[in-house]
Amino acid sequence: MEIIRINDLHDGRLEMYTELNEVQLKRFYEPAGGVFVAETELVISRALAAGCRPVSFLIEEKCFAGGILDTYAFDIPVYVAPLDVINGLTGYNLTRGVLCAMRRPVLPSPGDLLADARRVCLMEDVMNPTNVGAIFRSAAALGVDAVLLTHACSDPLYRRAARVSMGTVFSVPFTFFDKHDDYMELLKESGFTTVSMALKDSAVPLSSPELKGHDRLAVIFGTESTGIKDETIAASDYTAVIPMQNGVDSLNVAAASAVTFWELCR
Repeated sequence: MEIIRINDLHDGRLEMYTELNEVQLKRFYEPAGGVFVAETELVISRALAAGCRPVSFLIEEKCFAGGILDTYAFDIPVYVAPLDVINGLTGYNLTRGVLCAMRRPVLPSPGDLLADARRVCLMEDVMNPTNVGAIFRSAAALGVDAVLLTHACSDPLYRRAARVSMGTVFSVPFTFFDKHDDYMELLKESGFTTVSMALKDSAVPLSSPELKGHDRLAVIFGTESTGIKDETIAASDYTAVIPMQNGVDSLNVAAASAVTFWELCR
């Protein structure tokens, strides 16, 4: 590996870490795919274990010896900087000393992802990366085989989503639908029973027997502001709700996903 000492955040070699936003990183190597930045040793380790290809590291000086660099043999630049330089990176106050720029993996098609799955999660326009990351963590822990996201969802590889997920975005296979895909039709064609989690008068409690025992099940969660689209609910086999108490109408989508996966995916 090539060790490069850095004392200035304006060093052009740090462009991926200091100058480019998430969207620019995603397009960095177009048309051959983009880059994402992973932070914390746990997230980076899980990304590497999943086959993601590192481009470079940015490491705080005291974290340089030992750790992840002793586990893998890298032929890439490793930028080493003092703590005060690392802390100058806006938005990186939770890096725990290690950052890694990586090539984005090639995602499977939705049809290929569904082929061998039995329990899947569909996020419809979930836009908050914290929620996306938390849903992935629950999906990984509670038996979900795959996650599918609509075009407007936040990207699971955005650094906040990956960090909140504790790196489990690399443990659960996922992909995006194209903007005009009929995802409900594809789920139906693939043999999935569909359950929309929505506050509707027709919704059955999550514990209802009719939701259990299906060979292939897709659970759908909607955007934080308005929930699942009416047309998606109409196309679903079931609409379900988590019963609430004390005048609370619903849970945050990430919390609701954990309850739902525990009930339907074990």
